[in-house]
Amino acid sequence: MTEAIAYDVVVLGAGPTGENVADRTRAAGLSTAVVESELVGGECSFWACMPSKALLRPVIARADARRTPGLRGAVQGPLDTPAVLAHRDEETAHWKDDGQVAWLDGIGAQLYRGRGRLDGPRRVAVTAPDGTEQLLTARHAVAVCTGSRAVLPDLPGLDKVRPWTSREATSADHVPGRLVVVGGGVVGVEMATAWQALGSQVTVLVRGGGLLPRMEPFAGELVAGALKEAGADVRTGTSVTAVTRDGSTITVEVSGGDRIEADEILFATGRAPRTDDLGLETVGLEPGSWLTVDDSCRVEGSSWLYGVGDVNHRALLTHQGKYQARIAGAAIAARAQGVPLLETDRWGAHVATADHAAVPQVVFTDPEAAAVGLSLAEAERAGHRVRAVDQDIAAVAGAGLYVDGYRGRARIVVDLDREVLLGATFVGPGVGELVHSATIAVAGEVPIDRLWHAVPSYPTISEVWLRLLEAYRDA
Repeated sequence: MTEAIAYDVVVLGAGPTGENVADRTRAAGLSTAVVESELVGGECSFWACMPSKALLRPVIARADARRTPGLRGAVQGPLDTPAVLAHRDEETAHWKDDGQVAWLDGIGAQLYRGRGRLDGPRRVAVTAPDGTEQLLTARHAVAVCTGSRAVLPDLPGLDKVRPWTSREATSADHVPGRLVVVGGGVVGVEMATAWQALGSQVTVLVRGGGLLPRMEPFAGELVAGALKEAGADVRTGTSVTAVTRDGSTITVEVSGGDRIEADEILFATGRAPRTDDLGLETVGLEPGSWLTVDDSCRVEGSSWLYGVGDVNHRALLTHQGKYQARIAGAAIAARAQGVPLLETDRWGAHVATADHAAVPQVVFTDPEAAAVGLSLAEAERAGHRVRAVDQDIAAVAGAGLYVDGYRGRARIVVDLDREVLLGATFVGPGVGELVHSATIAVAGEVPIDRLWHAVPSYPTISEVWLRLLEAYRDA
């Protein structure tokens, strides 16, 4: 191992979270090294957000066009699958990270390619692809931004079946004739939507009672109904008991004794932290564990180690990881500069308050589902005195103009003691663009009486806000 090189900050992982930590620390004038074992840009750029949405965009656009007068007859044929896959490949830069590397160079961060492991306090050992080793030391902070990986169930012989995880589902170069999707969360429903539209016969197997269990129940119900209308077979209360492969055919045995034959099977059944081979044991932590952090994303009990993004299990979403990175970067910089007191009040500059109160998410299915903050059940479990207000989105003029036969629903959850929103959920075509207004209302704790003065433009789907406020007033 060559002589150690010292930096102010060392970042493990060059996905969106690690990139944003590096961006903030470099902006503060701190020398920063970034270590990455795969592609700079990480899971989101190459195997998750970008490729999945590239697959889904033509699916949703076609669905909307089929519901639009004057367009129906022009879009009745199948999708141009080679063109869809080619566009997906372009959006992932054909799995090359030259552009991302150039961006890191542009901010003045030093990239080390290879496997990085903690080697005691403030020390990171990097093993390059050619086997050479380099020791890095951090004057102020090491930020673990290594993300998460898909979890496969403990089924005998599963490795011989060669199952898909989210990575294979977003990067596949062919359309399987029959696809079984195990899991009803975001990855499961988005990939079921995409591959069903691209020509697969999709079967969705969900152990629980419905899809999208972390959202309001009506979100999963509307998405399930649309999947069924598209031709997918959606089975709830169903567990996989065995999976085997014979040549190109996979046989899936499920609870109740049924057997389903498929060409591919996707398991979208959870995530685990990428911390199992990071040297956590050298600093007194458990390898493979989630990192428990405070609101500045500093690992509890440490003065120098940060866990940012998926690894801390606070909110496993790219945009939340980037948000945490901005907070952590600001906190690292402030501590490095000797700031005596950080801004730790609620919504302060050095605390990731949104992780608790205002996490937004969009599920890019047909219909879209979007939510921020607490659901009704979550608010009630947290002890808030709340009222849920529901509205049929189809009742606003903008919905009818958007597509014929618009089907959708909106809900706000109101804190009755403070008369502010704790959460909002929208389901329907095009609602992904509604969620940021709700995020502002929740994060800003905007009083209901002030929201009356936020006038929605006519005729847009955003008029659902007015209908929701009227329903709350008249209840």
